Amino acid sequence: MQYKLYTLYPNSRYIHIEASCETQGATEVRLQLPAWRPGRYELGNFAKNVRNFVVFSEDKKQLYCQKFSKDGWIVLPEGAKHITATYEYYAADLNAGSTYVDESQLYVNPVNCCLYKVGAEQESCTLEIEMPLHWKLATALPVTTAEREGKLVKTMKAEHFDRLADSPFIASADLKHHFFVLAGVEFHLWFNGECHPAWSKLTSDFFIFVNEQMRLFGSFPAPEFHFLFQMLPGKFYHGVEHVDSTVIALGPGTQLMSELYNDLLGVSSHELFHAWNIKTIRPAEMLPYDFTKENYSRLGFVAEGVTTYYGDYILFRSGVWEEAEYWPEFADRLVKHFDTHARYFMSVADASFDTWLDGYVPGVPHRKTSIYHEGSILAFCTDMFIRKYSSNKYNLDDVMRVLWTDFAKEGKGYTEKDYKQLVEQFAGNDFSYYWNNYFYKANDYTPIVQEALDYIGCELKMLPAMRSYERWYGFRLLEFNGISKVSEMYYKSPAVVCGLSVGDEIVAVNGYEVSGDLATWMNYFESEEPVNVTVVSNGKRKELQLLRNGQIYYSAPQIVRRSEVSDYQKEAWMRWSGKTW
Repeated sequence: MQYKLYTLYPNSRYIHIEASCETQGATEVRLQLPAWRPGRYELGNFAKNVRNFVVFSEDKKQLYCQKFSKDGWIVLPEGAKHITATYEYYAADLNAGSTYVDESQLYVNPVNCCLYKVGAEQESCTLEIEMPLHWKLATALPVTTAEREGKLVKTMKAEHFDRLADSPFIASADLKHHFFVLAGVEFHLWFNGECHPAWSKLTSDFFIFVNEQMRLFGSFPAPEFHFLFQMLPGKFYHGVEHVDSTVIALGPGTQLMSELYNDLLGVSSHELFHAWNIKTIRPAEMLPYDFTKENYSRLGFVAEGVTTYYGDYILFRSGVWEEAEYWPEFADRLVKHFDTHARYFMSVADASFDTWLDGYVPGVPHRKTSIYHEGSILAFCTDMFIRKYSSNKYNLDDVMRVLWTDFAKEGKGYTEKDYKQLVEQFAGNDFSYYWNNYFYKANDYTPIVQEALDYIGCELKMLPAMRSYERWYGFRLLEFNGISKVSEMYYKSPAVVCGLSVGDEIVAVNGYEVSGDLATWMNYFESEEPVNVTVVSNGKRKELQLLRNGQIYYSAPQIVRRSEVSDYQKEAWMRWSGKTW
């Protein structure tokens, strides 16, 4: 396939696309636009952004075409040897997996907007764009440059469609660039948008955690890797993985080297780990990807959970982060687990299967768990299981290394059975109890988390939430512009029992108007019982009574070191953390 992308009016947010291919004498050609993108396991239905789809022969004759699915077209070539599909793609979303155009940039994830000829997925592809002479191009694809009528013509080449689909690019005048070389691999840092990168610190910290990941696996999947950062003016956090690049959208860009810096490190380490885990180390069900439909797998706790664990853990054990940065991130994963009663309703394996249903929105209360947070907790526990039963001879690194060398590098996908067997092989012990009761059964992780932490001389403490309405009554608020609305409620908490609903606006406590300061009023009346609240629910005003039952609901998990530990625990801590006790 050959593609040409250009814009006539960038402010319209439409990209004009020409996609051409040979018919090879076929009486019927099928053109397919991907229905989803790897890294986000839900249907994206990108065809909803396409308008004015027309197909021409080499002599400019318009050909008959008709959809055979929501994102596929049948074309009748009528003897034409070469056909070109022309269409416009609406590109108005700016995040790590989208396509976007305005006066300042052309940002494309080809998987969103480039269709392919069915049956020719393994044929080479070229993609051509025109851009102003002063613009730069950030991409991992090989590029040739020419000049045409006062503009740069950049042509990118991919050996097959999957490679093209996996290769985002940013064309912009605002790109800031730096790179370093490690073990023969070039690592490029590209920043687009308002920010002031401190190259010395960035290069130093990135070099350290990249080196640690390279040491873990022993080799890298590609000869170079590109970090493409979209720095946005408002608060934002999103990353998407590719084999030899990642797009990371963060904001506000003005806080890049201050408040935003740990987020930058965390998501960058996470997305780099994905270059191995999921982009090359893939579940058997996803090798190869089928871009036309859901690619179901129950191994999200490896693909995303293990990656989430290592993304932070690599920063900690390599010395980029200290305990003050690492444990709060770990505790935040625990918060997500303890805050929802879904831990008793849906296993992390089932949650992986259900990402295709509603994996990226909050969904209905207490229905589902997260493959990212739950999976990372289980990865930590698995790591400690292997360390404990192998007497610190092996760990989760060894499992991931074998998945890389014996599966990914051999072009093989791995199965649930493969992963469990590798854990047991390196631990020298049966993993079935953990596998059956925590990976494949909805359950409270407290026992295995405490067990895992104890092995390295740490413990889990559950501190009551600071706000009385979270602590005693089990509800949380979204407060804005003087309005206090219930955003979530703990399962079977006093808030639920008394009749509160998500979305209710609380306007008064014990007869006093709260005016967006509910926390102060609830804390003030904490010693009184019951507490009377006035709410507006679906336009109706009603009076409710909150009654405590002695139970504490929302809590703040905290990881602390034990005051008394054995030499064995100190040794385990040192081997895991890389730091002395």
